[in-house]
Amino acid sequence: MHFGLRENFFVNEEIERIKNCCLEREDAFCSSACPFRLDVRELVGRIARGGFNSAYRMYSNAVGFPAIVSAICDEPCKTVCPRRGIDAAVSLRLLEAAATGFSSNHRPNSYSLPAKGKKIAVVGGGISGLAASLRLSNKKYDITVYEQSGRIGGHLWDIMDPALFLPEIETQFMYEKYDLLLSKAVHDLSPLAAEYDAVYVATGRGGDDFGLAASPPDGTPFASGARGVFLGGGVLGGGTMEAIAQGLRAAGIIEAYLKTGNMKSAPSHRQTRMILDKGAIRPIPLVVPGGGRDYSKEEAAEESGRCLRCRCDACQRHCALLRYFDKFPKKIEEEVHATIHPGSLDGNGTIATRFISTCNQCGLCAEVCPMGIDMGIFLRESHRVMREKGAMPWAFHEFWRRDMEHANSDAAALSARPEAPGRCEYVFFPGCQLGASDPRYVLESYEYLRKADGGTAVWVACCGAPSVWAGDTGVFRRYADTLKNEWEALGEPCVVLACPSCRSFFAEFFPEIKTRMLYDFFDTGPQVPQNDGEEKLVSVFDPCPSRHDAATQGKIRSLVESAGYRLSKLRYEKRTAQCCSWGGQIAVAAPNYTNWLVTERAKESDHPYVVYCSNCRDIFADCGKPVKHILDIVFRLGGWDRKPPTVSERRRNREWLKDGLISRYWPQRGDGKNKMCANLAKLLVSDELRVKINRSRLIEEDLLSVIEECENSGNVLVDAGNGHRTGYKVIGNLTHWVEYARRDGGYELFNAYSHRMKIEAGTRP
Repeated sequence: MHFGLRENFFVNEEIERIKNCCLEREDAFCSSACPFRLDVRELVGRIARGGFNSAYRMYSNAVGFPAIVSAICDEPCKTVCPRRGIDAAVSLRLLEAAATGFSSNHRPNSYSLPAKGKKIAVVGGGISGLAASLRLSNKKYDITVYEQSGRIGGHLWDIMDPALFLPEIETQFMYEKYDLLLSKAVHDLSPLAAEYDAVYVATGRGGDDFGLAASPPDGTPFASGARGVFLGGGVLGGGTMEAIAQGLRAAGIIEAYLKTGNMKSAPSHRQTRMILDKGAIRPIPLVVPGGGRDYSKEEAAEESGRCLRCRCDACQRHCALLRYFDKFPKKIEEEVHATIHPGSLDGNGTIATRFISTCNQCGLCAEVCPMGIDMGIFLRESHRVMREKGAMPWAFHEFWRRDMEHANSDAAALSARPEAPGRCEYVFFPGCQLGASDPRYVLESYEYLRKADGGTAVWVACCGAPSVWAGDTGVFRRYADTLKNEWEALGEPCVVLACPSCRSFFAEFFPEIKTRMLYDFFDTGPQVPQNDGEEKLVSVFDPCPSRHDAATQGKIRSLVESAGYRLSKLRYEKRTAQCCSWGGQIAVAAPNYTNWLVTERAKESDHPYVVYCSNCRDIFADCGKPVKHILDIVFRLGGWDRKPPTVSERRRNREWLKDGLISRYWPQRGDGKNKMCANLAKLLVSDELRVKINRSRLIEEDLLSVIEECENSGNVLVDAGNGHRTGYKVIGNLTHWVEYARRDGGYELFNAYSHRMKIEAGTRP
């Protein structure tokens, strides 16, 4: 048994795993290949919106000399673009040119900063030295450039028209001051190292490295073995783009040295770990300039639209929770960490308490994540940690806790052997919700199993899932012990399950218990009841706990087809099954999200659904989706539009089920009469109010107990105008209020609600 036995370090380990493994914040392929690490996703987004000025400003800040770079870039991004081989790589060079060409202001930013009082020598007036000088002069350092030739620009003279690059250099330096010493060769760095606070050697390809390039301290460009001396650009073998990029990065490394005194190199560039599903890419033809070499504004926007803005986002694309709240695993991890470890917050953090309680824990995220990150397990364990700290709001799971208590109470739970002698080979465990949905599901299924094997026992109870979803370790441990003891008392039979959630919980927490699904016992073929010639195309909606149960998925489809229906596939089914909204019992914590989720699930197909989870059936029936449980088909129990029971009716159904089983198979154990049903006959409730009560998850049995408490205690307010009586009672952790009137030996209910406040009753001093 894992749940509740893991220490808090499990959550901390998962936090570290998400930090290290989640790929959502990895660079796009193009950005990773770009020497400047240009944020292409943001750049094309601005161009797509027509924001050419902001796109140019961003591009200029990244590359230093935008007119030079856009003219001669060799586009390494094209070689890694996922569109390459599908249609055509995105033409970033033309997009960069468009950002430059359509910007109305090419002037650089003017930084009003105080002088730093530090002197830096740059050896080499080529493009790398100029890039470093530009960034350092922006920060108001005192820069002197030593150039052995009589002109700046270095090898740009060999590959570009000086009429293009000289004005660009002049423009970018228009607000900056630096000393330029032309025809000033440097043969010894010692005097410079003594005179200046730092030295950047950028002598170009084949230039003098002064014996330093061969052995930088950590084998990485920039920091040399001589204190205060850094190298970069062509002297280290880089091409033009690398030379510019290294000059820009060297400026940051040099500034850090001047502030801290530490000789550090630029971090080694790690290639992106991005993983992208290329099968999901929709081909879009390359936009070709219609009026010449360059894009028009409209063409640039259109080509920007072709960019995938590559991001490892499979979890958000497929997981409704992450998509609805626009969150990725790392963001969730950060919020959960701040919630569990609130740091300077007074008391416990509350940033993510509601979100932690809003996950269905369906497992789809782990199925689609290329790294296998399971946010459901992470959030479930986080829920447990918060519960153990006493920091998780009990209101999110109060209803479900009490519902589980009822399912395991004497009123609803039952464990009984058949009269046949000998050991039970099987015991039917329908779970707590199948009979709550419709007692006939259990009665008919058990009768079918008894005919197949007369020694089959029945065991009606809850598997404990609500306590796991609520993070309640203590309750689950106690119940798990009770469940295992009951199984042993029955002779350790094979447990026949009808609920996929029960199947997954037995597999996780009780692996020693052998289980089979009810549907394994059903034969397919002519004996399956036919649909009376009804021509109907249906979709099987797989419950999320069944995603790895291929045998049951296949059996359900065979039963449906044997009944004469034709199948229409859903986009998400089988291994990618999605939750109907029941999992995790999230409706109280996030009602708006739950309502949206149900609507999304219901409209994934225009065809009726066939399900094999009673919760799925009732969820879809409640929103008006035509749906049948597979047992409706096998036993001919209901139509496509049968309404689901209310929360109060679900409790009565459980009690009726127990009474029905006893009356049919063990009449000596009881009279088989549902006493609560007779008692509730005293309570008159309008259809409109019953809808409100059901939506508020109030139980009519509880409301009757409030009225009886008011009548017995006299603690009630009476409206003299209409005779209505108002009173309250605390049930569990909730205060219940009722407005009612006496009616012919019973009571008419006019209103009911509950809240978390407690009433302090007393007398005046």
